[in-house]
Amino acid sequence: MGFLQLLKSQFLCHLVICYVFLVSGLIINLLQLCTLPLWLVSKQLARRVNIRLAYCIASQLVAALEWWSGTECTLYTDPENYPLYGNEKAIVVLNHSFEIDFLCGWTFCERFGVLGSSKVLAKKELAYVPIIGWMWYFLEIVFCKRKWEEDRRTVAQSLQNLHDYPENYWFLLFCEGTRLTPKKHQVSMQVAESKGLPKLKYHLLPRTKGFWITVQNLRGTVAAVYDSTLNFRNNQVPTLLGILNGKKYHADLYVRRIPLELIPEDEAECAAWLHHLYQEKDSFQEHYAKTSRFPGPTVSPPRRPWTLINWLFWCCLLLYPLGLLLTQLISSGSVLTIVVSVALCTAASLGVRWMIGQTEINKGSSYGNKEAPLNNN
Repeated sequence: MGFLQLLKSQFLCHLVICYVFLVSGLIINLLQLCTLPLWLVSKQLARRVNIRLAYCIASQLVAALEWWSGTECTLYTDPENYPLYGNEKAIVVLNHSFEIDFLCGWTFCERFGVLGSSKVLAKKELAYVPIIGWMWYFLEIVFCKRKWEEDRRTVAQSLQNLHDYPENYWFLLFCEGTRLTPKKHQVSMQVAESKGLPKLKYHLLPRTKGFWITVQNLRGTVAAVYDSTLNFRNNQVPTLLGILNGKKYHADLYVRRIPLELIPEDEAECAAWLHHLYQEKDSFQEHYAKTSRFPGPTVSPPRRPWTLINWLFWCCLLLYPLGLLLTQLISSGSVLTIVVSVALCTAASLGVRWMIGQTEINKGSSYGNKEAPLNNN
């Protein structure tokens, strides 16, 4: 282990990263709150401001992946479609198999300049989580309760509100609804058998209603669906904790651009189309398992410096006063003050590690774990 790698694995470094992210995130949330009056004056200006503020939060996580961890990303795609990425609104359909697949999706957004405006269909509970959840609230992220009768109306309305969004965005969808685990896969394939659907080896059955309502309400706004299939070289199993420890991974992402007009408008036909799409995604994963690559030509979109610049800015802004405070604490000679300060810092770090732990696949949502027949629509 080299010196730099050893340094990245140290608790003190993790403490600094957590401190910068938490404090800067709360400051940005406060700034977002201050934009509320602006919405009454100019909704589009308020949106543009919140895109930049959201970028300041999300890009720190991307910086951890790209610069701290040094993780590389190779894109497999049609060269003719490559110039369109980042220059149009799109729905991105991602497989949900890894603990950091959402972060790889954000990295994909960052490489093409749409990270700040990227959208996602998220659980309603996340709207109340400080930093990320509050950031999403001001970004007009679409939240759902996973109760179709309620979501059908509220999700549709939230999606229609995006028709006049002033900048290009990608709407990230995990159609499987939850991360892949052996237990969830077993239950999902039981559902497939009961419905006469082809079984999938590398995915759960997609939940078609969310996809259909998204496509229907964004027609005329988004230009295409980007079918995106993610895997990692050498059977790597990436984790957020690994990223924090500076472990380097290599992601391969296979992206196909599908014009939205090719997707059926009828709900049943759209569901059949999505099931067929996931059968194709399964074949791509099978190809990757056998050859260690996806089909087609490759390109490596360059890292943009802005994520690193943003992170360094917040480090300089927040670490200087922290250094002054620590100096004063040490010079004060008060053992109690020092102990309390160390305890608070440790508690903050453990809190962040706990949140990271919740992203682990074996601690993920129980959604899709039930033995009873599931409604996979």
